[in-house]
Amino acid sequence: LTSTPPNPANMKCIVRAIALPAFGLLAFQAQASEVTPVQKVIQLLEGMLAKGKDEKHGEQVQFAAFKQFCDDTSVEKKRAIEEAIEHIGMLKADIAKYTSDATRLTEEIAGHDEDISVWNGDHKAATSVREIEKADYEALHKDYSESVDALQRAIAVLKKLAHNRPQASLAQVSALQSLKLIPAEAKKAIDIFLQNGQEPEGLEVSAPEADGYE
Repeated sequence: LTSTPPNPANMKCIVRAIALPAFGLLAFQAQASEVTPVQKVIQLLEGMLAKGKDEKHGEQVQFAAFKQFCDDTSVEKKRAIEEAIEHIGMLKADIAKYTSDATRLTEEIAGHDEDISVWNGDHKAATSVREIEKADYEALHKDYSESVDALQRAIAVLKKLAHNRPQASLAQVSALQSLKLIPAEAKKAIDIFLQNGQEPEGLEVSAPEADGYE
């Protein structure tokens, strides 16, 4: 194998590629050795200032968003409070009206209860009176019915007997004296008739006057 001699141009490029980074590193070291403590403090403060500005800007943006939210919420809540106050006023007016109605209705109910109590008492009293009157009427009706029946039978007996009056047949006429509704004058006339067989004067007597019922 035969080797070709190196190209001078290529050698220059290689030297430059190696030399430039070396010179840059030497220059950086020289500059780093030239930074003083004050400059380091200044650089630190400038970094803190930049960071503080960034944080401040972020907080301003966040505060603006919160402020907008609070403003919107405040308007909504104020409107809701005003509506609630108006509604409370209406409810208070309704409560006052309903309280007044309840008081009035309570008084009316008390009056109606008193009326009902009075009417119940009147109803009981009227019912008691009507029951007494009914019992009196039934008793009187019974007496009248018995008297009418006895009179009808006695009249039939008298018509049949005419002049022949055996004592067995006159027993029905004598039974008229035991009836309550036969007046004393009529009983006396019947007694004379049964004893003498003659019709006494003044035998015609009027029937007892009936009691009136409402």
